[in-house]
Amino acid sequence: MTALSPIFSSQGFIVLDGGLATELERRGADLRDALWSARQLIEGPELIRLVHQDYYAAGADVAVSASYQASLAGFAARGISATEARRLMALSVELAREARDDFWNDASRQANGRLRPLVAGSVGPYGAALADGSEYRGSYGVARQVLADFHGPRLEALVGSGPDLLAIETIPSLEEALVVLDLLESWPSVEAWVTFTCRDREQVSEGQPVVEAIAAVTGYPQVVAVGFNCVAPALVEPLLAVARPVTDKPLVVYPNSGEVWDAERRRWIPGAGPFDFGAAAPGWLEGGARLIGGCCRTTPETIRAIRTALRAARVPRRFGPLHQNIPPQT
Repeated sequence: MTALSPIFSSQGFIVLDGGLATELERRGADLRDALWSARQLIEGPELIRLVHQDYYAAGADVAVSASYQASLAGFAARGISATEARRLMALSVELAREARDDFWNDASRQANGRLRPLVAGSVGPYGAALADGSEYRGSYGVARQVLADFHGPRLEALVGSGPDLLAIETIPSLEEALVVLDLLESWPSVEAWVTFTCRDREQVSEGQPVVEAIAAVTGYPQVVAVGFNCVAPALVEPLLAVARPVTDKPLVVYPNSGEVWDAERRRWIPGAGPFDFGAAAPGWLEGGARLIGGCCRTTPETIRAIRTALRAARVPRRFGPLHQNIPPQT
């Protein structure tokens, strides 16, 4: 029984939220800063809460906090003390929880069959704090202890704020994922999902085999789902096909819009054209994904389309022996 189990039991899948930082920018926030979405924790936290609430209203069963790029070092560069930095990281979870509670206190939400949504604390990679696109490359060139020193205080602040689980996300490196999971053992009751960025269907961004990365994080009992995020939508089905045979955990996917981030020029490069998440989501469900959402440049409208499509689909009954822990929709 995990934090995800009641929603799985009710509907057979979980809808995640969409892009947070890019949605904040779409609504006028200036995130041209190494802190990215964490800047808004300082300058306009109310907008973060409103975006979370809109994602819940659009159909998200989980909102991910605005702590992805938050770190003690990042806040220190802005002259913010370690104590205040920890408060701001905890605030990211509090804002999502407030949005969830406001959403849930509307009786009509419960009347239409929704279960109480969840809050996931975002644990972004070391590379995100470098603000140079390293979360899509890895190969930081730093010692394991540097990664531990970076992630340890963040985990302490986020866990202390009481999320339902953690989203260890956009991780380009198997080593970094293992560092975070080893640290998380200090809080044995805390659950997490782990999602990697990938250079192709066979390798995570740093170059380790996808099968090796998925199998390795699956071995940690605190991990309740594994998969991929901020990859191109076209990679989702091939990655699911590679990951499914090597894990008994639910698979999670939340790709970006298909555009590419140019870290040097700090701009988005258009992809092949608008991607239809609603049309694709049932295929991802058929391919084994059980947690489905969006990442950069996706919006509440994206999440509404995903939920509508998944509600109309049937959860496949042929999961294979490694996916029998997720019940079919009846």
